[in-house]
This record gives sequence, structure tokens and C-alpha cells, in this order.
Amino acid sequence: MKPSILDFGRAAVAALALLASVAAHAGMGWTELPPTDELGPVTVHYPTDETERPTPIGPFVLELAAAAVPVRGNGRLVVISHGTGGSTWVHADLARALVRAGFVVALPLHHADNFRDRSDAPGALLRRPLEVSRTIDALGRDPRFAPLLSLDRVGVFGYSAGGHTALTLAGARWSSDRFRRHCDEHLAEDFAFCVGVITQLDGGVLDGLKQALARFVIGLRFRDETWHSHHDPRVAAVVAAAPAAAIFEPASLAAPRVPLALATAGQDRWLLPRFHAERVLQACASCERLVDLPTAGHGVYLSPMPPALGGRLAELLGDPPGFDRSVLQAANATIAGWLVRNLGIAEGVR
Repeated sequence: MKPSILDFGRAAVAALALLASVAAHAGMGWTELPPTDELGPVTVHYPTDETERPTPIGPFVLELAAAAVPVRGNGRLVVISHGTGGSTWVHADLARALVRAGFVVALPLHHADNFRDRSDAPGALLRRPLEVSRTIDALGRDPRFAPLLSLDRVGVFGYSAGGHTALTLAGARWSSDRFRRHCDEHLAEDFAFCVGVITQLDGGVLDGLKQALARFVIGLRFRDETWHSHHDPRVAAVVAAAPAAAIFEPASLAAPRVPLALATAGQDRWLLPRFHAERVLQACASCERLVDLPTAGHGVYLSPMPPALGGRLAELLGDPPGFDRSVLQAANATIAGWLVRNLGIAEGVR
């Protein structure tokens, strides 16, 4: 059953109370693990007793304790997987809620599918789950964090294409051929998912040509029927936010191998809910709609929002008129509280 706004409000109040009970640190630490041959740079946020200061990071100024000494929180790791063409910094507010709950939070910059390099976004779907596993490995090798973590139960949060990563780690499987078939059947309706931001259907005389070219290119490139999946036994709870989900086999979503929750956006124009998030919830009886923001657009789970968005990106990621971003504090607290409960952490653990 779809939760009401009142249900979400009650859950958020409970989550905020839970986080207040476990928050015992002065600040959110920040460091970056350098890239290796197998893994790009990894942003790490963590509990620290040092004081945060305004820190310029790319286009943002964030309150962080840079290079601070980590302290033990709840002993658990959460890995956040960003969206296609995304960055690690646009999930800093969620990371803060997770750190307040005692988590160490690691955000890998996915290879060839990030704000610096989008040269192989389709191929990144195969690499992304493996990069999450390598991120867990990297934290386990790091002398600052390894003594503070038990990596037998790791949480994963994924947004958009990162939501696809999260669903894969929950046990779902997908194929390139399913992408071709979905886009052949629903191209006009789900055009942004199938084609991206390079063009759009605008009701003009060229719409037919745009669709014909899209079908030709997709039909040429995406005919592989091989099923793809990735299993990491350390992943024990998964949250998928506004996920790219149309290309999964529904049967593989029916019984996730770990607790799986969704955060949805009712006015998502990039990944239409009826083809993506709602299909997951229809296929999976045990899945929980954790956060439901019926008036939000696709970019709602980006916080802070990237500045100076323009053109098609602004249309797809910008908030719909009248949407109030103040609800995100409660949404982030709800996600953190759910991960606390599902990763077996007792309240008040430090």
C-alpha cells in the first residue's frame, strides 16, 4: 500500500529522534582515497570529534572537517552510488545524515560516467556494482577506517543510474536487449531515459525523424541478450532512489536477497515512475516505499543541487514549481534511520 504523507511524516519524526540519540560527534570528516588502476577517487565522510569549517569543493562550499581524525561511530559502512554524469558532492546532505547516525560513508566517482567524463555511460552499468565492491575493499584496507568498521553488513544507497547499481546489488538482473525492447515499445513516452539529454521530442516536424534515428541506433547497439548481475555478500541493505529500472527482469526483483527500499519522486520526467520505480514496487511484494515525494522531480535527491543548470538538464533535474526542498532533511533522516534498523545497529551505539 502506498504510504500517506502523514505516514511519511511520522516515520521522519521517528528517524530524526533516532538520529538525535546516536549523534555524539562534533563534525563530519572528509577525505578522498586516491584513484587506482581499478577504481576512481572515493570521497569518504565519517564521524569525527573535530570541528567543521566552510570548505570550498568544486562549485560548493560545504561544512566539513577536512582530513580530520575519524572516530568510531556505529561500525558500519554505507556506499553511495551517484547518477549518470554525476558527482559525489551532490549527496553531501544525505552523507551528513548518515554520519550523524554513526556511519562511515563512501562515494566512488564512477569511471567514464561522471561529471568529468561521460565517455561510456552505457558500459558503466556493468562496472558500477564492481566499483561498489572495490570501494568496500578499499575501506577495508585503509588503516584509518579498517579498525573502525565491520564490513560484513554494508548498506548501499543509489540514485538514478546509481539506483540501477543498487538494484543490481540487491539481486536483480538486466540485459542490453531489455533496454532495446523497452525503448522500441515506449520510446516516445520514456524518451529521456532512452536517448538522454542530447535532444527531446517537442511536438515539431522532426519528432518522427528523431524517433526513427533513436530506434536505429538503439537497435544497432543494444541487442545483447546476456543477463548481467553482481553479488557481493557484504551488501546487506539497499535503498534505490528514483532508480533507472525499466531494463530489469521483473522476476529477479520479486524476492531481493536483502531488504530493499525505494525513495520515489512522483513528478520525475527523466525516469518516468510508471516504467521505473513503480515497476520495482509492483514486482516486489517485500519492498518498502520508504520515501514518497509526489510533487518532486527527478533531481530531488540531489542535495545540494548542482548550480547553474541550463537547458534540458535544468528541465529534467530542476524542482517543479512550488516544491519545497525543506522536506529533504526529513527524507534523509528517514533513509538513515532505515539503514540503522536494517543493518542491525542498536540505538545509541557509538
